[in-house]
Amino acid sequence: MKARTAFLVLLTAGVVGTAAWLVFFSPVLGVRSVEIVGNITVSREHIERQAAVADLHPLATVDLAGVESRVLGIRQLASAKVDRIWPGTLRIEVVEREAVAAIPAGDQVAIVDGQGVVIEVRQEVPPLLPVLRVDNPSATDPATVAALQVIKAVPGAIAPKVRQVRAGTAEGVTLVLSDGRTVVWGGTDRPKEKGRILASLLKREKANVYDVSSPDVVTLK
Repeated sequence: MKARTAFLVLLTAGVVGTAAWLVFFSPVLGVRSVEIVGNITVSREHIERQAAVADLHPLATVDLAGVESRVLGIRQLASAKVDRIWPGTLRIEVVEREAVAAIPAGDQVAIVDGQGVVIEVRQEVPPLLPVLRVDNPSATDPATVAALQVIKAVPGAIAPKVRQVRAGTAEGVTLVLSDGRTVVWGGTDRPKEKGRILASLLKREKANVYDVSSPDVVTLK
């Protein structure tokens, strides 16, 4: 009886040991494919290279947090989530940063997202992207932050017409439209009201300057 019990213990240990070896050390359950989801402008190859996971590396021991961190080294990406899909797929889901403005920098322009993060540097301003002009452009500058919030708040029908966004202060954001008309937006308060009023005014009132900084007292010039 004791011999039989000992045999069963050894057999169980052997099975467990083999299973552990298969899962944690063997290429049998290794990474055989990398699935990339959510990328639009960033190539699959770029993300996979940045992930730096070797073929057949045991899926169970892939450092998911490490892969996420490396993938987020691509500045065009806002977020990354990495999961294991058994038996051999590593799934990387990303969200790309959305370009909202171009900031002049010497003879080049920095393309930034809604948080002021530089996505890339180009020689020219991309079509339909407004130029942001502030004194001290940075992700922590109050005027820059306010201007970026205003850009996101502009109604969709008007947004393509915005060519410049100027902000001397966080309360002094001004828009310049493609036809030369100016919109004094003011601060970031009451964005929906300002957007609704501005859309209505642009359709029915002809003026050079539309001041919606105080939605209760709108002025035209």
